[in-house]
Amino acid sequence: MKVAYFDCFSGASGDMILGSLVDAGLDSVVLARELKKLSLPPHSVSFKKVLRAGIAGTKFDVLPGQGSKETVRYLSFKELCRPVEQSGLPENVLKDSLKILKRLGECEAKVHNTTLEDVHFHELGALDTVLDVVGAVVAFDKLGVEEIFFSPLPAGSGFVDCEHGRLPVPAPITLELLRGQKVVSGPANRGCELTTPTGAAILTTLGKCAESCPDIALDAIGYGAGSRDFSESPNLLRVLLGEKSAVAGGDEVWVIETNVDDMTGELCGYVTGKILEAGAVDVYTTAVQMKKNRPGVLFTAIVPEGAKEAVEKVFFRETTTFGVRSYKTSRRVLGRSFIEVETRYGPVKVKVGRLNGQIKNMSPEYEDCRRIAESKAVPLKTVYEAAMEATKNL
Repeated sequence: MKVAYFDCFSGASGDMILGSLVDAGLDSVVLARELKKLSLPPHSVSFKKVLRAGIAGTKFDVLPGQGSKETVRYLSFKELCRPVEQSGLPENVLKDSLKILKRLGECEAKVHNTTLEDVHFHELGALDTVLDVVGAVVAFDKLGVEEIFFSPLPAGSGFVDCEHGRLPVPAPITLELLRGQKVVSGPANRGCELTTPTGAAILTTLGKCAESCPDIALDAIGYGAGSRDFSESPNLLRVLLGEKSAVAGGDEVWVIETNVDDMTGELCGYVTGKILEAGAVDVYTTAVQMKKNRPGVLFTAIVPEGAKEAVEKVFFRETTTFGVRSYKTSRRVLGRSFIEVETRYGPVKVKVGRLNGQIKNMSPEYEDCRRIAESKAVPLKTVYEAAMEATKNL
């Protein structure tokens, strides 16, 4: 399983996340080509090497085109999402991108005591936001990143000027996005914003906070540069990419369980989705016989260390349980990566499981196969068979 760990010693922003992933090896030409699928106002993007306190990193910039309107225009949440929804990007990219944008919108609405439908975004700011969010999700997809971790985010200090006036740092929307996360003070004497709303939204929506990098076989390191250059320490976001080792015992996870006998099937299905959103790697239900001969349901969630508390909160908030059981166990997993194979129906992404470098299992991605089956009007199993046939020469 490929892991990305963001070392946020100088904060995090959307452009720093993108810069770090390109610096770590993502092809910027491929990324720019994917971003062109978004129907956005005229603009260009650039990736360039810069120095921050003597350390090299990659700076990502969005430059509004000459045809951009000079008049101030605001976009509704629906207008903000429309270019993403109509882009034709892969379904997993659309899903994660829209999930991040929705969190941004909901936090903005809460801060201003309004509804998501009534939130409005400045057009030029929205351009940067959409490119940062979609760009980050595309980058994770292209690099095959399956799990994201980040160090505690620094709050920063001082004030920041925005369309609402002069606001204290962290900005209210940033704080709302960081609710429930560990926050640290960050480098001293900065007196500025270190973690931006977009950076906080991307990391806290898709990742999990971790004090240190998990055990990985380190493959790549990247540095994303911030706009300012501080003399006392580098204004950089560092990302470490690597594979979790299958041979080194895999990893340790928590198993969290609870039994209920007074919930409907609809509620049980809803809860399993919420548990996955909270960070569980798997969740399932088992039919059980409870006291007084009542049929019941046993919920079992497999949870990484960093998500244990969040998953327990879901159990207590969303189920009728009065308690949960939890115990730590080890698991061994195959090293996972993705390849793309060509079939007579089109390209299909395939998950590959390796042990000691040898392929042990392969599985076509459901969403790719479903999309092709529906667009080509062929049975889903036929697409699966074609994808597996294409893997025989690997």
